Amino acid sequence: MPKGASGSNAAPVIIKRKKVVAGGGHHGGAWKVAYADFVTAMMAFFMLMWLLNATTEKQRKGLADYFAPTISISRVSGGGSGTMQGESVFAQDALPQNGTGATSFMPESRISRDDVSQDAGQDAEMDATLADIERVFLERVVESANGNALMAHLATRVTDEGLVLTLSDLPDAPLFTGLAEPTATVETLLTLMGELAGLADNDLAIAAHVRRVPIVVAKDPVWDETEGRVRVAREILISSGLSTRRVQRVVAHADSKADVTAPTHARNNRLEIIFLR
Repeated sequence: MPKGASGSNAAPVIIKRKKVVAGGGHHGGAWKVAYADFVTAMMAFFMLMWLLNATTEKQRKGLADYFAPTISISRVSGGGSGTMQGESVFAQDALPQNGTGATSFMPESRISRDDVSQDAGQDAEMDATLADIERVFLERVVESANGNALMAHLATRVTDEGLVLTLSDLPDAPLFTGLAEPTATVETLLTLMGELAGLADNDLAIAAHVRRVPIVVAKDPVWDETEGRVRVAREILISSGLSTRRVQRVVAHADSKADVTAPTHARNNRLEIIFLR
């Protein structure tokens, strides 16, 4: 066909344009939710570890009781006398009494009476034991060579702590000379006590006191005196047969506890040997 003719056999050119999308596209947000749950769980875990370390066993028990599934009549409930210092309506003081001083739920008074009765029996038995020790000791002192002179230094009493045997100075007859040199009087009395201790199982405590120095001195000797005298008393008791394991306490009181009104009186120089309950 001649050039310029209206018809042509050439194939048309088709141009395709591909649209390019920047980025990787939308993948969803499920991972964010999972990460948030993980962080929350870790925070709760570390808070639990901190609470376990920062609370006592009693507080943890209270927390456990608080969150435990209980019914309203449970004795241990969230509002009970526990961690938050609250008072439960089921407490002993709040429940109605059944005429015996206790309640049907918690008969504490019955248990208390049994405990008191048992303790009273044990106290009575110990009082009898201490009375026997006191009687035997006084008999041995009286029967000794200078019984009357020794008795003038001696005083006995039974207290809540035990049997207290007190050895005191007399104005003209001291128990120690110098700082802590024992006289024959205190050696005899302590030897009798050491022998007496073999007849009982009670442990012993030893205490020393001295009177206040009547004049002002550069160095107050009262502490050195009581320390030396209580040590000497312990050595004499042990040499008389007392086991070292039975000496539970050795105390030097200096002049802090006067036995008589006048702090400089000779009777404030004293030893106390206690047969403990």
